[in-house]
Amino acid sequence: MRSTHEAVYSDMNTCRLYCALGLAAILLGLAPKRATAQQNDAPRTRPNVVLIIGDDMAYTDYGFMGHAVIRTPRLDRLARESRLFRRGYVTTALCSPSLASILTGLYPREHRITGNDPPLPRGVKAAQAEASAEFLASRRAMIAAVEAAPMLPRLLGKQGYLSFQTGKWWLGSYRTGGFTQGMTSGDPAKHGRHGDEGLAIGRRGMAPIFEFIDSARKRQAPFFVWYAPMLPHSPHNPPERLLALYRDKAPTLEIAKYWAMCTWFDETCGALLDFLADRGLAKDTIVIYLADNGWIQDPDHDRYAPRSKQSPYEGGLRTPILVRWPGVTVPSSSEIPVSEIDIAPTILKQAGIAPDPRMRGVDLLDDKAVRARSAVAGELFTHNAVELENPLASLRFRWIVEGDWKLIVPQPPLEAGSPELYNLAGDPGETRNHALDEPARLKRLRLALDHTLPNPITDSPSSR
Repeated sequence: MRSTHEAVYSDMNTCRLYCALGLAAILLGLAPKRATAQQNDAPRTRPNVVLIIGDDMAYTDYGFMGHAVIRTPRLDRLARESRLFRRGYVTTALCSPSLASILTGLYPREHRITGNDPPLPRGVKAAQAEASAEFLASRRAMIAAVEAAPMLPRLLGKQGYLSFQTGKWWLGSYRTGGFTQGMTSGDPAKHGRHGDEGLAIGRRGMAPIFEFIDSARKRQAPFFVWYAPMLPHSPHNPPERLLALYRDKAPTLEIAKYWAMCTWFDETCGALLDFLADRGLAKDTIVIYLADNGWIQDPDHDRYAPRSKQSPYEGGLRTPILVRWPGVTVPSSSEIPVSEIDIAPTILKQAGIAPDPRMRGVDLLDDKAVRARSAVAGELFTHNAVELENPLASLRFRWIVEGDWKLIVPQPPLEAGSPELYNLAGDPGETRNHALDEPARLKRLRLALDHTLPNPITDSPSSR
């Protein structure tokens, strides 16, 4: 290109005229804008995409988020190489609806998966439900409802992407999401409501993902990998070599087991990242990381403590979100709240695909769009849906975060109580409720929440 310019503008007078016009354009604000700090002058097209989704992991439980004991060296390195959004949020603190929001870019009320399971048949206990014909029919109805939502793998497939599902997957067969390949068959006989054979990934190695990537390379096709292992999710049964790292450092054995699971998960992420590097694919691959919901380990039992999973508090909703694309993203750290509904539009835009009009998230590589959004919001529902035809019948809480302030609104009839308003900057543990001493702020946030996720009882913005 340079030699062509020299030939065209070798005449000195023409050069002077060209420079003068360029100066005038700059003064008038007409000159082309410089590339942003996040992009090269010529961004690559159709990048590969690897989406890593942690399962039941607290936002605090990484080295890069400040945990003093848990070792996560590979995710720490990924964070250093990424655009790190330290205040990411999931739409809801429960696995299945949260994963569906990542997949579709929609809120649970929009994609219609609000809980992990359909309503329990009358007189049937949860432990026995999976064998019930009525329950299985209800699950099929749940899956059929979500198929009307925009599916990220299906949208990518229209542009030639090959895609591979592994790990947690509540939607029957991988084909439901539009994946071209996958590990989860959705066969009811396997009784694997959240992933059946797909749950082997990570805990039993990474070979299926590696084989898929090599196959996509041979076909010279861009690829999308959904890596959502059941890690560090219970059962917390880490290898002894990892548990030994924490036996003497954790206050209880149950906490030591959970910490070791976090390190085990980190190792699997490192294996995947190393594979991309070894195959020369790192520079052509967007890697995105987040967790599906938070977790606080019960110190004495293999379950979560209050104010974490299935709660509207930071321990349940918050997760770091990382985006790495070498040569395009510049490593940075942001405290601006972002949402899991941003994942799908971010991936689609980098692949040159217009997001579905129903998606309300923003492109996380577009600084202007990230800064322009005033708040992020979400909802919590019952573990089992109350009515399949009416997602909002299961609603327990709505919440919104604007800057340092967070509003939680209990939703009757399932949840009684008054709104809770917290200043997260000075009170990350959400211990002091400012609802009574900040009435104007509460009203403004309530109106913003009602605008984003309308109150299903009033069906109109609240005047309170």
